[in-house]
Amino acid sequence: PTITGFLHLGGLRTALYNYIFAKKHGGTFILRVEDTDQNRVVPGAAEGIEDMLDWAGIPPDESPGRGGPCGPYVQSLRLELYRGAGAALLASGAAYRCFCTPQRLELLRREALRSQQTPRYDNRCRHLTPAEVAQKLSQGLDCIIRFRLEKGVEPFQDLVYGWSRHEVAEVEGDPVILKGDGFPTYHLANVVDDHYMGITHVLRGTEWLTSTSKHLLLYKALGWEPPQFGHLPLLLNKDGGKLSKRQGDIFLERFAQDGILPEALLDIVTNCGSGFSEKQMGRTLEELISQFEIGRITTHSALLDLEMLPEFNRIHLTRHIENEGLRQRLVRELQGLVEHSFVDQQVDPEVLEKEYVERVLLLRKGHISFLKTLVSNDYSYLWVRPLVSRQQLQMISSEVDEIGKLVLGLMARQAAALTVEEMNKDLRSLQKQSRETKYSSMMQLLRLALSGRQQGPSVAEMMVTLGPKEVSGRIHRALSS
Repeated sequence: PTITGFLHLGGLRTALYNYIFAKKHGGTFILRVEDTDQNRVVPGAAEGIEDMLDWAGIPPDESPGRGGPCGPYVQSLRLELYRGAGAALLASGAAYRCFCTPQRLELLRREALRSQQTPRYDNRCRHLTPAEVAQKLSQGLDCIIRFRLEKGVEPFQDLVYGWSRHEVAEVEGDPVILKGDGFPTYHLANVVDDHYMGITHVLRGTEWLTSTSKHLLLYKALGWEPPQFGHLPLLLNKDGGKLSKRQGDIFLERFAQDGILPEALLDIVTNCGSGFSEKQMGRTLEELISQFEIGRITTHSALLDLEMLPEFNRIHLTRHIENEGLRQRLVRELQGLVEHSFVDQQVDPEVLEKEYVERVLLLRKGHISFLKTLVSNDYSYLWVRPLVSRQQLQMISSEVDEIGKLVLGLMARQAAALTVEEMNKDLRSLQKQSRETKYSSMMQLLRLALSGRQQGPSVAEMMVTLGPKEVSGRIHRALSS
C-alpha cells in the first residue's frame, strides 16, 4: 500500500486475499510500503497500516515493523536498487533521458483535454541522439528517465481475468520510471522489488490490470522472470458507487472504535466478493483459508452492504461469547466499558465481579450485535443499582409489600425461571395472587424497583439477566428505604 492515509476496507480486502492465498499454499505474506511520492506521505501511516493488519488478525510475515530477509520493506530505503535498474535500462537503450519541462508537459495535457483526447506524452525525447543528450547534460538541464514502450506485447494469464493483453504503446506515451529527485515511480519500483524479494504471486486491485503489460515489458527489458498476477475486482457500495472516504466511515480505525470485531469485517468483505464455493455468513479466518480458491474469484465488482455489518458482528460476537478463552477477553473489555461509561455514577463492586459480568454475556448471547450495547441507557440497570424509595413504589400500588414478598418467594425457589418466556408466565401467575394491582401496574412497579427507570427491556428480561440474587437484593433495598 501507499502510506498516504489510513487503511480502508478496500485495502483490507486486498491484504486479506493475499494473506489467505499465501497461508493456503504455505507461502509468505509480505507487506511492502510504497512511499516514493514523498509529497503525499502521511507521517505515522505506515505504522498505522501495520497496526490495523495486526488488529484484523492478518499480520504480515515480513514488513517494515517485523523486518525479514528481503528488507528494507520501505521503498524510499531502496533507491540504489532502482537507480541501478534505471542505469541498466539506459545502457541497453530500453530507457532514455527526457528533458521536457513541467511547463511543456502541462501544455500537452491541456491541449489533449481541449481536443477531448486522453493526455499522453508525445515521446519527443526518445528521438534525441546521444550527442544531443550529452549536450543537454553538460548544460546542467534537469531530466527524468522514461521507459521506451514497444508494440507487440505478449498476452499474459491473469489468475482472475484469464488471458489479457493491453497494447500500451498505442494508447500511452512512454512512462516515467525515475523522477528528477531520484525516486522511482510505482511502475519501476514494484518490478524491481518483486524481483529482488523473490515474489511469486501478486494480488492487487483491478485498476492495475491494464498496466501489467507495461510491467511485463519492464521485466523483459531487465531479463527477469515476472511473478504471477491476479487482479481483484473493485469493492463498491451496494448501489454500485465507490466507497466514500470523505466521512472516514470505511477506515479500519473507525470500525475498531465502533466495536466491530475484526472477524466480522473479514467475513463481510469476502462474503460480498467471491473466491468461495458458496456464500456463508460467520466464516472464521481458518475457514476462509481452507475454503478459498483463487479460480473462484469472479470478474464483476463486489458490492458491499454495510447495513449488514451489525448482523455479521452479532454472529461473531456470539461465537466469541461461546468460546471460553475469547469470552474471558470480552469479560475484561466489558468491565472496562462499565467503569468508563458510568464513571459519574456509583457502580457497586459486586456487579463488576467476573461471574456476574460473564453471566450477563451468556444471557445476552445472540441478542446483541455490539458489546457496547450492554453499557447503553437501556442496559444501565445491569451496572447501576437504583435509588428508589418505598414511597415512589407506593404511588404505583398500595400492595408494595405483597408484591415484593411474592417476587422474593419466586426468586428463592430453585425452580426460578431461567428464560424470559418462563419468567413472563411466572409473573402472570404472581399478578393473579394480588388483590387490586393490575398486571401493567405491577410491571411498572417492578421496573422502577429494579432499574429506577420507566422504560427499557421487559421486566422479565431484566429479572433473568440480573439473576435471583441481584433481583432479591434490589427488592429488599426498595422495600426498606
